[in-house]
Amino acid sequence: MNNPTPNWRERAAALALDGRALVDGQRVAGVSGETFEKRSPIDGRRLGDVVRGRAEDVDRAVAAARAAFDDRRWAGKAPAVRKKILQRFADGILAAKEELALLETLDMGKPIRWSLAVDVPATARCITWYAEAVDKVYDEIAPTADNALALITREPMGVVGAIVPWNYPMIMAAWKLGPALAAGNSVVLKPSEKSPFTALRLAEIAIEAGLPPGVFNVVPGYGGEAGEALALHPDVDAIGFTGSTRIGRRMLEYAGRSNLKRVYNELGGKSAFLVFPDADLGRAAETVADSIFFNQGESCNAPSRLLVHDSIADEFAARVAALAPKYTPADPLDPATVMGALVDEQQMSTVLGYIDAGLAEGASCLAGGRRARADSGGFYVEPTVFAGVTNTMRIAREEIFGPVLSVLRFADEAQAVAMANASAYGLQASVWSDNVHRAHRVARALRAGTVHVNQYDEDDMTVPFGGYKQSGNGRDKSLHAFDKYTELKTTWLRINPA
Repeated sequence: MNNPTPNWRERAAALALDGRALVDGQRVAGVSGETFEKRSPIDGRRLGDVVRGRAEDVDRAVAAARAAFDDRRWAGKAPAVRKKILQRFADGILAAKEELALLETLDMGKPIRWSLAVDVPATARCITWYAEAVDKVYDEIAPTADNALALITREPMGVVGAIVPWNYPMIMAAWKLGPALAAGNSVVLKPSEKSPFTALRLAEIAIEAGLPPGVFNVVPGYGGEAGEALALHPDVDAIGFTGSTRIGRRMLEYAGRSNLKRVYNELGGKSAFLVFPDADLGRAAETVADSIFFNQGESCNAPSRLLVHDSIADEFAARVAALAPKYTPADPLDPATVMGALVDEQQMSTVLGYIDAGLAEGASCLAGGRRARADSGGFYVEPTVFAGVTNTMRIAREEIFGPVLSVLRFADEAQAVAMANASAYGLQASVWSDNVHRAHRVARALRAGTVHVNQYDEDDMTVPFGGYKQSGNGRDKSLHAFDKYTELKTTWLRINPA
């Protein structure tokens, strides 16, 4: 017998959330006793009080992580054993699917349908993938003369600080946790103050699966206090950060001011979506609309710059604008909703400010452009499409992180590539053309970490994610992520003659 569809509003009303930190396997109050109130962007409802972690709380979590690493309660386990525990962790995530999806939706406003269909499964998939990979990654033996044996081995980094954003709280945490834990590190996770609850629940599920105490700790914070303390901590060996380029710069500064810890930044984007006249225009229009309005546009890889050939620009822009009403914001707790709330009032004000800037600079608003559902008490913005945009406008240069699409025109392939590359960012891009030669030429010329051809956002854990230029360094996902959380050691043995 199939389970009935959950009544998400009733479940949300019945929640009693625990906002305490999780350190050394236990839920704990902050050292100072301070908390902050977390409200949902859906309707302003109060979700609960959360520990306002400060330097002393980070000290406590890092000490627990260091002790766990030094006594090798996790790093010393065989890879096959770590694999089984992480697989149980992933199974626990799936078993708590509805609970985690509801927390994610209440925390940051995304539709419950996507929390269920995308965020929870992707989180479990990531943990499972690294669990499966860890006992299949081999070390090396260097080519040497007969009188030597040179071993090249990977060792866990030590204590990893993971600082993750609010747009995909569970998935971004998993992208750090999967390779870091599989490699044998201990982790201190600092979630955004805008989305703390799934991180805390994930840590409980990990401990229930058999992860030893101290190996995975979570310290919430407010206003950058805990994140700064973690990045400055002299006993943290590496920072895995996902967030804005502005804060990414600070991460590098903090490393320089402390112990020169490794810093791996996955930062912003202003991804270009290039459409040539010979493309499948119907599918291209639907794909760019789906991609920019998914997650309310709060995606670092959102294709916010739509570059279209002059000969089809007006027709194509109108086609995309006509699709915008499909994404009209609605109640995220309704399973039919496809676009929800922005994460908070500040983010809504930022997005509306960019819309005003676009109009002031002469762009033409073809769809949207206003706040929506103001009577709900939440923070919603209509899906917005601008035409007549030039590369000098703020809406074409700066990351908006909202449901705002800018349409720009190009005359030929060379100009399209130049416009696409004229950005401080280089995270992702997309090329739409049925000419295979053009598709390859343009893909090779674009300065981006991922180039999609005749699709967007199709990928898997098997491929790396990251960008060029100010979109960051290092890569999440794939086997390449192990590079971020391991050290290479050479052991050179002399072999004497008989």
